[in-house]
Amino acid sequence: MGGDSWSRAGAYQPDLAAAFRAEQERELSEDDHGFGTMTMAERWEDPDWQEYIMTGGTASVLDQIEVVAPDNDEEGPFMRPLTDAEIRAWCPGGRPTEAEWTAALTDRGDLYPDRAAGNCTVLYDADGKPVSIGYWGVTAD
Repeated sequence: MGGDSWSRAGAYQPDLAAAFRAEQERELSEDDHGFGTMTMAERWEDPDWQEYIMTGGTASVLDQIEVVAPDNDEEGPFMRPLTDAEIRAWCPGGRPTEAEWTAALTDRGDLYPDRAAGNCTVLYDADGKPVSIGYWGVTAD
């Protein structure tokens, strides 16, 4: 079976790891997926959560453990920021707007990572100011 693709824009923070954690908390506030008030760290230590994610997942930032470096090539449920070269492949100016990101996700299937992985990139307004972060990925199954 293949995973399901998903995407969502979240609030901007200069620290991508902090923004990712905040987006996870926002997602949890909407749906705890039956795991109550467990923190994300507790969830990733829980075999039931791991099985839940790896056999279907949430189709959200909850499916990834943490943000890794853009050049990280380890397999795992990680959120990886795109490199500058990867961004410029679909946004030559290097500062994608949400509309450009959405169009690229629709037009280019190669922007989606492998199963059980996620990507992210900063999104900008028309003046080049960072305004949000685009997150997208593919569930494990």
